Amino acid sequence: MPCPGTLSVLSAGSAATSTATATATSRLVLLLPLRRPGAVFSASRSTIAFPSRETSPFVNRDKPTAIARSITTSTSTTTRFPRRHLPHTHQHHHVVRRQYHSHDHPPPPGPFTPAESALLGAAYTHVAAQGFSREALALGARDAGLLDISPSLLLGGSDGGVFALIWWHLYTQRNALAAKAAALFASEIDGSPGGSKDATAATPSLGGIGGGIRTVSERVEMLAWARLQGNDEAGVVGRLQEALAVMAQPSYVPASLKELALLADEILYLAGDVSVDPSWYTKRASLSAIYAAAELFMTTDQSPGFRETRAFLRRRLNEAAEVGSAVRSAGEWLGFTASAAVNVLRSKGVRI
Repeated sequence: MPCPGTLSVLSAGSAATSTATATATSRLVLLLPLRRPGAVFSASRSTIAFPSRETSPFVNRDKPTAIARSITTSTSTTTRFPRRHLPHTHQHHHVVRRQYHSHDHPPPPGPFTPAESALLGAAYTHVAAQGFSREALALGARDAGLLDISPSLLLGGSDGGVFALIWWHLYTQRNALAAKAAALFASEIDGSPGGSKDATAATPSLGGIGGGIRTVSERVEMLAWARLQGNDEAGVVGRLQEALAVMAQPSYVPASLKELALLADEILYLAGDVSVDPSWYTKRASLSAIYAAAELFMTTDQSPGFRETRAFLRRRLNEAAEVGSAVRSAGEWLGFTASAAVNVLRSKGVRI
């Protein structure tokens, strides 16, 4: 039987041991977040060992818990790095380029490459005899020292390059208008009687058939007629119906309309039109329609020197000018009437 002193020492030691154990346990519990009843902590591995789904009363055996799913996912999948987002400076933004006309920075020489220009230029000389056809392209390829298959390789298209030959005709005739305008209006710029020595002074109102300063409308007629005469000079008047049939195909309509719009813009620009109001668009639209009608009329004109075609062109231009004048007058009248009505209502005390 131990003595009382020994018992007191043992009880004190056991009490100290219990206190130390309780303190350590309390510190350990503080380190275990979200501890769940039934979980066993292993100090040697510093992990929490949860009971299995079969033995734990807290786990629904039909549905895994969120903790179990997270542990399974973290142990069965690889580490995923966060997605990197490129800064705004590395993102590509599409910039829309707008077409404009500049004297200091002219556009490229043309839509054709040097090889295509050589082929089409040689084939164009055979259009009068062969028409706008593959035969003319084949003859042009031989003249240019190329193979007969060159038109299909260089020009492409399901028609073997026929529309490209038509486009070449439209493009070259439109570009030739600048030289023709310089010859037609040279007397006004050089300072002949009735003309102006300053080209800029004559620009707003160039062109008159009887000499002197001509109006823009007169110069538009002269340039449109010069463009129609280009068909006769090239000997393609009898082949225009073939060209119009190809241009009317759905796949070629957009390019044909674009070339017609460029022709109208070129004529009005060379005529000295300086409109900056909505009439800029209406003038070009009406001139495009008038020229297309005149060229179609030209294909059936049998009069000497195509005099009927020129008379037709002049009548259509005069009618367009009269309609435009009537529309402008009606617009001015409507504007004046509306302004007067507003002023009358304001004088009666109506707040407008």
